[in-house]
Amino acid sequence: MTLEVREGAIFIADAHHPNHGDNLLRLLNLIDIGSIDTTQLFLVGDIFDLLFGYNNYIKSFSQDAIHLINRLSKKVDIFYIEGNHDFCLDNIFPDVRVYGRDIQPVKFSLNGRELYISHGDRYCVSTLYNLYSSTLRSRLFLTLFKFIDRSIIDYQMDRLKGKSICFEFKNFHKRIDRVLQNYPDDALIIEGHYHQKMVYKNYISIPSLACSGSFGVIKGGRVIFVEISKFIYNRG
Repeated sequence: MTLEVREGAIFIADAHHPNHGDNLLRLLNLIDIGSIDTTQLFLVGDIFDLLFGYNNYIKSFSQDAIHLINRLSKKVDIFYIEGNHDFCLDNIFPDVRVYGRDIQPVKFSLNGRELYISHGDRYCVSTLYNLYSSTLRSRLFLTLFKFIDRSIIDYQMDRLKGKSICFEFKNFHKRIDRVLQNYPDDALIIEGHYHQKMVYKNYISIPSLACSGSFGVIKGGRVIFVEISKFIYNRG
């Protein structure tokens, strides 16, 4: 049965917590206390700058956000579309519906129209990237990885913290046109990954929460972009 995306559903992408600001915590807290009312929360990948299953140490960097998501999952339907920075999350978020890269895009419906959601690194990528992604997500690899010195994880977290993630994607429309070839013509498409804030044809690029402070909301049966600062200001 295809799940229906309801009015007021929220879409968050590319927050890259904890290395790139506290917008994720701010937004989750606003939902938790009821300042933002929703019954569905879609996490469209790269919510964390680095998080994967089978490793307790990696979770220590993001316990605050992990705790909030798990608490929210008791009262809000949460759908986690895994990204290239966060994957194998089933054991971290037991009450969240988690969708790995191998089963993306995920089909939903919105007002009777097909809606496909993917992080955005599923199509128009190289064979080498596909091989790398599959290896990185294998349970064997991640289980062995937890025995590696913690300094490697520390190094990766420091490296990601210094990475510039906010940019204008040149010729983004051409990339979208290529991506759309993999979807039905009459469907709506929602992706993150590219850190752009754009609606083009039937394609919705969810903005990076870290870069723009914006997220997507279903209003009047379509996706609009909302700035978190408006809710913070209204509380004051």
